[in-house]
Amino acid sequence: KSLGIRLSGPRLGRPSRTEDKTLERVARQDASERNAVEGKFGEGKRKYGLGLIRARLQETSETVVALQFLILNLERKLRVLFLKFLHNTILYFDNRNLACI
Repeated sequence: KSLGIRLSGPRLGRPSRTEDKTLERVARQDASERNAVEGKFGEGKRKYGLGLIRARLQETSETVVALQFLILNLERKLRVLFLKFLHNTILYFDNRNLACI
């Protein structure tokens, strides 16, 4: 609890007769956050080979994983930068063509 970690998931045992809406909301929020994180790990396994790590030492494995996540983040930033560049280029040429007419 001092680290802000909570147990989430369905409660064990018999379900209560009255359903608490706040608990349902918290469970749904936890599931959506978990889904986003697991999606990133899935993308890392699919596109960046996170599931193919064959390093034997713990330090080497941690380094390989860190480098692959660095590449994942750099490619995302590059994609955003390219889209901004493309958008600005299209706007520039659209405005230029309108000025010539």
